[in-house]
Amino acid sequence: MAHLIYTLCTLTSLACAWLLLASYHRTGHRLLLWSGWCFIGLTVNNILLVCDKLVFHHVDLSTPRLVAALVSLLLLLYGLIYEKE
Repeated sequence: MAHLIYTLCTLTSLACAWLLLASYHRTGHRLLLWSGWCFIGLTVNNILLVCDKLVFHHVDLSTPRLVAALVSLLLLLYGLIYEKE
């Protein structure tokens, strides 16, 4: 059951990233770009979670997962602070 939930979370993050970046290409609003990059990072985080919990049982990938999440949220924070409309 965990495999299904992790996979659905990964696919949801990927779908959000794709929709945000497609909307950015249509409208040109820069906040959509930063949000899309954030969700790409969250997708990487979810992929690392699947690898950590289900694929590589003897390897601890918690540090790369946390780094991916931190970079993702910092990208979104940068976009929220420095992008003006």
